[in-house]
Amino acid sequence: MTFRRRFKLSEQQRNDMWRRWKAGQSLHEIGRACGKAHGVIQFMLAQHGGIAPATRHRSLRTLTVAEREEISRGIASGGSIREIAKGLKRAVSTVSREVARRATDADQKAWASALRPKRCLLSIHVKLQEIVAGKLILDWSPEQVSGWLKSEYPEDEGHHKGQIVDAVSIRERPAEIEDRAIPGHWEGDLIGGTKNSHIATLVERHSRFVMLVKVPSKDTATVVAALSQHIGKLPATLRRSLTWDRGLEMAQHQSFTVSTEVQVYFCDPQSPWQRGSNENTNGLLRQYFPKRTDLSVHSQAELDEVALRLNQRPRKTLGFQTPAARLQASVALTH
Repeated sequence: MTFRRRFKLSEQQRNDMWRRWKAGQSLHEIGRACGKAHGVIQFMLAQHGGIAPATRHRSLRTLTVAEREEISRGIASGGSIREIAKGLKRAVSTVSREVARRATDADQKAWASALRPKRCLLSIHVKLQEIVAGKLILDWSPEQVSGWLKSEYPEDEGHHKGQIVDAVSIRERPAEIEDRAIPGHWEGDLIGGTKNSHIATLVERHSRFVMLVKVPSKDTATVVAALSQHIGKLPATLRRSLTWDRGLEMAQHQSFTVSTEVQVYFCDPQSPWQRGSNENTNGLLRQYFPKRTDLSVHSQAELDEVALRLNQRPRKTLGFQTPAARLQASVALTH
């Protein structure tokens, strides 16, 4: 290791070495100037045949680190690819490829994570173990036990091996949702706290208007019922669609659609930027609901107060209008 360190030159030393070599100085002269033995200088020069390597330049088409960070912030704040590209003075296709690359990286990480051993559902639910064991003792077949469980406990149905049944992909959303031109399209998620507590968050894409919903638990029946009650109070012009992540709390999405007439779309796995407005809002909400705190202590009235504060705060992405004012104006135009 010591031998290798002797041959290391800083970028400034390398530039000085090549400048002196080009000027015709001897190996000993260059070595003394660089503080290295002449043998080291000879070795470094020989690596490149005595010809200075061309200076590397970043291609003008390659995104800089600052531009990549700007894209991340733009996606997180709910900006469209076209808006981000315009702000960076880049082609839409360039920004689109960067977002696609991030999606690919996330997908690969998800696959890698999925390789870890996971315990089966039966091994971690004592009540389910007891029920299954009791039926097998009565000579029920595994198929009979499975069919009976689905019939007896329909509220636990809705997903299979972690997959949401009949989930409609975000890729099937109409163009009007992507453009944010028409109000009534929402993004939703749960933020979590200690003691398995959660708050449902809803953000309207056009105005960034926020609604917060108290949910006693994370199970799909509870979440869907609470969301249905809140969404159902909205006028029809504000009940068009809801985009959610792959959380199983929306496994009963079909029931939600029946009661609210709101179509639910699901994001790709590990793709939070596809709900950029919601992700950005969740970050703002941590000012009021810090991580590692019990969220169940907050009443619906308190949640409404926090939502009101956010809806009355000017947003840069809205030209410093407030979400409340933007939503009110857009609703007025639809009547």
